[in-house]
Amino acid sequence: MGIFNNQARDDQGNELRRRRTDQIPFSIIASDMTVIGDLETEGVVRVEGRVRGTVRAGAQVLVAAGATIEGDLHTQEAVVAGQVSGAIIARERVELQATAVVTGDIHTPRIAIVEGAKVSGEVKMDADKSALEAGMSTRVDKTA
Repeated sequence: MGIFNNQARDDQGNELRRRRTDQIPFSIIASDMTVIGDLETEGVVRVEGRVRGTVRAGAQVLVAAGATIEGDLHTQEAVVAGQVSGAIIARERVELQATAVVTGDIHTPRIAIVEGAKVSGEVKMDADKSALEAGMSTRVDKTA
């Protein structure tokens, strides 16, 4: 068995069928890592470290407690426990956990905010998904 073998097996050694979510690409920015620049994936990105730039994820952005993002988030779903300094634009939903600190506007049709989370910005719950999708495709060059 190789170190990178990712086939799940039961107690008898039979290969388990993968769930549909197992097919979505999953990326992790580790707690000791700092990324300077924009990130883009069709899948899920979990940020445990620091990112300075725009994060675009087709499926989900997870911001762990203690993680920081200085830039905008564009995704289908965002779950934030860390700190985000920038806009959050989510086509489906945003969840702010108790340790979340957001400095920027939030655009989403659905939001859950746990007691203790801090938001400094506007929360816009537009029913019009086309406006959110337009925000997803807008790229801003912050180097100019």
